Amino acid sequence: MKTLEKGTPILIHLTTTREQAGEVSEYKKKFSGQVFQIGQSLYLRYVETQSPEKVIVTFKIIDEDSIQLTRKRAGLKLQLFFKDNHRVAATYQTSYGVIPIETVTPQLQILLQASPLAGVIRIDYLLYNGEELLGKYKIRLQFTT
Repeated sequence: MKTLEKGTPILIHLTTTREQAGEVSEYKKKFSGQVFQIGQSLYLRYVETQSPEKVIVTFKIIDEDSIQLTRKRAGLKLQLFFKDNHRVAATYQTSYGVIPIETVTPQLQILLQASPLAGVIRIDYLLYNGEELLGKYKIRLQFTT
């Protein structure tokens, strides 16, 4: 796999809205990242700094209606799969073991522009552990070169 240094530099604007137990929170941030292509998939990658650790975040655009989101830091790896209007199994690897989770994605929109390279990703999803709804989430990501 290509390293971060080999990708094309991009600027990412990210907004995440989370609703859990009736409470809503919003996270907005800008990141410098990279975009690169391997095979038919397009990868967006950036690093979040959460004191004292760094979290490597990767969005893998598999096709026009499928995305894989991976968040990695020491001892933890969250891997979510989003497929438009589907319920998909996912994994959350912790130092205590693997927690089975699932995503249901009522809305997934990917808009890409080739020149100049830019795009918008919109994901609305529900996160489940078995039949228990853990939360409702919205990801809004824009990137430009």
